[in-house]
Amino acid sequence: MGLSIKDFSEMSELSPQTLRFYHSEGLLVPAIVDEDTGYRYYDFEQVQEALLVSALRGAGMSVKDVRRAVEAPDTAAGLLHEYTEGLRRQREAEDEAITTARSLLTSWPEVRRREVPEMTVLSTEVAVVAVEKHRGQPDQYDWDEVAAAVRAAVAELSALAEEHGAAVAGAPWFTWAGETHEQRQRALTPEGPHWLAKVPVTAEARQLAALAERVDVQTFEAREELAIHLPGRATMPKHATAQLRLVTEVPEGLFPDASTQRHILHEDGTETAVRLSPLSGDHT
Repeated sequence: MGLSIKDFSEMSELSPQTLRFYHSEGLLVPAIVDEDTGYRYYDFEQVQEALLVSALRGAGMSVKDVRRAVEAPDTAAGLLHEYTEGLRRQREAEDEAITTARSLLTSWPEVRRREVPEMTVLSTEVAVVAVEKHRGQPDQYDWDEVAAAVRAAVAELSALAEEHGAAVAGAPWFTWAGETHEQRQRALTPEGPHWLAKVPVTAEARQLAALAERVDVQTFEAREELAIHLPGRATMPKHATAQLRLVTEVPEGLFPDASTQRHILHEDGTETAVRLSPLSGDHT
């Protein structure tokens, strides 16, 4: 008649309770179920299927996904790859969170005052990221999506610079798209764009002239800044924390010009910086 649930349990190293649960979920369905006694009997060949089920479940796959893999073996490899990619992304997020927590517990990032020299930068609009609007609350962005869009724009600018023989001369950044009246008007609409990406470069005059035919080439004026670097990926709480720290730690006689705020991209996090201007209004 086949293997009893007890014998099959011993051969598959799956408890009778687990086998009954799998049966109810459409996994490892017994070859025969005695209608009178309800006893389950399995074929010897099902031990092989049990081995696959145990391996996939041991990897952490859900019963639903394991059933899909068993029912359609040609999709099993793809399902496992999809699952392992999800685990990898989750692990990366956990590792990043651990690194951020360790950094914050060791010492909170400090606000720094510094002089920034004049730079030549390439500038371009960043692909629009949808704004989350909630009544009675400030508009919010998915900062992961913003970061991805910004890095894509930065990659394009860097490639363009290399194509024309220019050299990237520092960390890129992004800033609110409000440098012109037209940009400010568009930035207030859902269609945007809302951000500009900036890449500092060094290049000869002829290279800059060629670049200017393809992209906006600007002079970033020297200025005094207040900056804070928060580790890890950008999030709304980090963004809000940066704003708070920059506003509350302004030196006497100066004010932070919010319209000049920039978010500088580093491998280990994002640095938020704002220009310091004298209260007298003299920006020289």
